[in-house]
Amino acid sequence: MARPTTKEQLIELGEGNFTKLFLLINSLSEEEQEQSFFFEDRDKNIRDILIHLYEWHQLLLNWIVSNQSGNKSNFLPKPYNWKTYPQMNLVLWEKHQKTPYQESVRLVEKSHSEVIALVKSFTNEQLFTNQYFSWTGTTSLGSYCVSATSSHYDWAMKKIKKQIKCIKQKSNL
Repeated sequence: MARPTTKEQLIELGEGNFTKLFLLINSLSEEEQEQSFFFEDRDKNIRDILIHLYEWHQLLLNWIVSNQSGNKSNFLPKPYNWKTYPQMNLVLWEKHQKTPYQESVRLVEKSHSEVIALVKSFTNEQLFTNQYFSWTGTTSLGSYCVSATSSHYDWAMKKIKKQIKCIKQKSNL
């Protein structure tokens, strides 16, 4: 499906990609789910990916709730901006190095449900009209929601598929 442009598409693709992500994860053994990746990256394992998704859900949820409550805030917390967010991602990664794998699963499942519930509370117009809310800048709220859900889930699946390919190559040696 192309990038969502309606509330229905946003929910459908978000839920669909989240389901696909966990089907992919659950196709691995428990040991494989928790093992380190065979390639160099900031995210060293599936837990790191799930925590990354969880933290970006939190950014979205906190940003929306804060602005809806009249407390103007940026999507990215200070001191970060769209040029420096990779450093923020590293801080988020470091924050969760002691988070157990099963806790990362619980956290991302809960935050995904919270994001979808919040998306459902908005109208199609509120989600996909550019500048409907002053705090979304020149874009739409839906664009941020797509980025934090279905697009991010695509990113996560690509990384896990890369690991699966590495696992298969190692087992064929």
